[in-house]
Amino acid sequence: MSSFDTLSMSVGAIFSNKLRSSLTLVGIVAGVASIIAVMTAISVVQATMEQEMSVLGSQVFQVQKWPAGGFHSSEERREAMKRPPLTIEDAQLIRDKVPTAEIVGAELWSFGYTVEYKGESTNPNITICGGTPEYSANNTHYVGLGRNISQMDVRSARHVVVIGKAIAGKLFPFTDPIDKIIRLDGRKYKVIGVFDVKKSAFRGGSFENYCLIPITCFLKTYGMVDPQGFERSVNITVRAKSPDLVDDTIEQTRQVLRQARGVKPNEPDNFDFFNSKSLITQFNNMTRGVKIAAFVVGIIALVVAGIGIMNIMLVSVTERTKEIGIRKSIGAKPANILLQFLLEAVILCNLGGLVGVAVGFGLGNVFTLFTAFEVNVPLQWTFIGLGFCSMVGISFGLLPAIKASRLNPIDALRYE
Repeated sequence: MSSFDTLSMSVGAIFSNKLRSSLTLVGIVAGVASIIAVMTAISVVQATMEQEMSVLGSQVFQVQKWPAGGFHSSEERREAMKRPPLTIEDAQLIRDKVPTAEIVGAELWSFGYTVEYKGESTNPNITICGGTPEYSANNTHYVGLGRNISQMDVRSARHVVVIGKAIAGKLFPFTDPIDKIIRLDGRKYKVIGVFDVKKSAFRGGSFENYCLIPITCFLKTYGMVDPQGFERSVNITVRAKSPDLVDDTIEQTRQVLRQARGVKPNEPDNFDFFNSKSLITQFNNMTRGVKIAAFVVGIIALVVAGIGIMNIMLVSVTERTKEIGIRKSIGAKPANILLQFLLEAVILCNLGGLVGVAVGFGLGNVFTLFTAFEVNVPLQWTFIGLGFCSMVGISFGLLPAIKASRLNPIDALRYE
């Protein structure tokens, strides 16, 4: 008996009992779908994160007062609040004393403002960045129309602004916005440029509601104390001369800032670094528990489904006892019978696995329909999921297959 004949009989037995096979698949589908859905959702967020974290590029890192990974306890928050703020002078110090740094920028941020022009107004969701000319290059947020702010704008604290694409579309739908005077937070600014479109899944869908003004103008207008009474701290962006020099540049920057801020050798840094790689590592650490939990739940579901398959296969062996006896009487070997029933279990599990993979990919991507996240299909989990299904099929199909292969042909033929 050829392997093809054995395979054909296995497939025929599955499709001749459609209801039983369908009910058997439910547990496999649930187990595989639960794993794939969670892993797909995490992959969607991670892929978008990796793309957006490239806002800093492979050569850029940021220095800031606050821990890059957020606060894990109230004690950490209190300690971070004791840190002295970073200043424009710190940024200049890095420019002067870090030889591997190519571009150094400084930024201050404030949120929740409106922009007005001739009676037309935006929603109060405008972000103001007080920055240096390096903002555009270090954040890959480029000016598409007009010009970027200049060093002269910064030195003179000029009231000039580069506006986001959405702001330009709202206030100047049919007019060139360059050189127009707008009111940003009630104050007059001259529009000198418009940013290109830059989508984001993490910042309200886009960077289009941003305004960039000279950092000196920001400080002159809003000061170093925010509306909540906290002292503002400058975010410093640093571009290394090459990707290979990023680690060296971070270390040199650390030494320069520790010396300038009077940090003793036995004390930890009173500032923090982050770049694309560190943020992705933090995200992976945060989601590790979720991945493990989803994997455990999925495995439990697969084991339960495997037990169900084993019981159904045992029933199938009993129902097909006479068929097994006939096959043995005309020359089928025990190995042929064992292989047929084992193939039935494996094929059944993998059919359920394929459905589960499809359902899991769909569930994992469903939130991309309502957000700016991009669809992602981690194909490697298809093979992992089907691999587990095959293991379940072999593990739980082996007992019924052995039982069928060991039936005595004479007793089997007499079975009613």
